[in-house]
Amino acid sequence: MRLTVFGATGAVGQEVVRQALGAGHEVTAVVRDPARLPEGLRGVALHAVVPLGDESAVRGAVAGRDAVLSGLGARGRKAGDVTERLTVRVLEAMEAEGVRRLLVVSAAPVGPAPADDPLLDRVVRKVIGVVLKEVYADLTRMEAALAASATDWTSVRPPKLTNGPLTGAYRTVVGGTPRSGRSLARADVAHAMLALIDEPAAVKQGVGVAY
Repeated sequence: MRLTVFGATGAVGQEVVRQALGAGHEVTAVVRDPARLPEGLRGVALHAVVPLGDESAVRGAVAGRDAVLSGLGARGRKAGDVTERLTVRVLEAMEAEGVRRLLVVSAAPVGPAPADDPLLDRVVRKVIGVVLKEVYADLTRMEAALAASATDWTSVRPPKLTNGPLTGAYRTVVGGTPRSGRSLARADVAHAMLALIDEPAAVKQGVGVAY
């Protein structure tokens, strides 16, 4: 497939690029600073590196693609509107070029809490929600922009992210959140995003993913 990856210098974005290249896909990386893309991902299989600030280049990067994947997000607790703003830029480029399939990274607290979650998990969720209030508010607005768009979007919602190895062994709940889902490696988030590209049930849905 011909894929475009936004936020390719981020931890999840790098994994998406690495795994997509390993699977034989043609990848275009769109980043805020091309110099931050690791040298190991600048091989001949990488179709192009496009700066996110170049509107015409971004449109060209999504034109004719089979799917667009985004690892865009805030780098700290003070999110402001960064994820919403950058995702809207992606949506505008996709809609202008008639490209439909989009998968983005969100977070588990943006989705519905499992009705049968244990008390400890509910308490932890509430505490984290207070600490990362701005981040989750930004992601909620981002998901609202997705829902209002013409794209066939999927929002992948992991819990706490880790730097663990790729396992491919995790739970997914379309439209919900796995019970007691406490963590997921960034490598498995990327794996889930790639696996969901061709999943019809995930279109216009949030998908909870966790071990």
